[in-house]
Amino acid sequence: MTRIIAGKYRGRELKVPAKGTRPTSSRVREALFSRLEHWNLIQNCDILDLCAGSGALGIEALSRGANSLDLIEKAPAAARIIQDNLRTLKIDNARVYPQNIHAFLTGAPRKYDLVFFDPPYDMPNQEIAQVAQSLAGGYLAEHSVIVIERAKRSGQPEWGSQLSVLDEKSYGDTIIWFLELANETQAQKPEPSEKPTQAGE
Repeated sequence: MTRIIAGKYRGRELKVPAKGTRPTSSRVREALFSRLEHWNLIQNCDILDLCAGSGALGIEALSRGANSLDLIEKAPAAARIIQDNLRTLKIDNARVYPQNIHAFLTGAPRKYDLVFFDPPYDMPNQEIAQVAQSLAGGYLAEHSVIVIERAKRSGQPEWGSQLSVLDEKSYGDTIIWFLELANETQAQKPEPSEKPTQAGE
């Protein structure tokens, strides 16, 4: 079981798929959300969770005040567990897409303020970079961030010209990259007292 760390659903347990997923540890989630909240990238934001697994990252964001959540999970068993978790917590501002990431990203783009992407170990770096570039092609709102979690030994993908590394953090064998659109800089990130531009504004 995984527990929500903070917010509306603090302490509530989430079901986790028996196999095929790699839940982010509580220590890493706590550090990750501390940084995102400093950038004001949770409250009232629209969230996309790719390779969602149990949905823990996205649901943690909802617990802390996110506006909406779309979860993409192609494994049928994991998608059903996400639905169970949403139902148990009575969450009505989240939607599960039981499909391949690439299929989802061929639809009409919707703007997101924050994207979580925790790909499986066997996904090659080239494919990870392709997904990130697809997101940059129309799915990112102003001041948005893509959070990519990966094993250190996998190395860093080539992100391409549309994206730049805002920050990176290591936690044991895990590395997290924070990506932003290349025409934005860290200095432009909203301070905690500011509200980022929302999709459709």
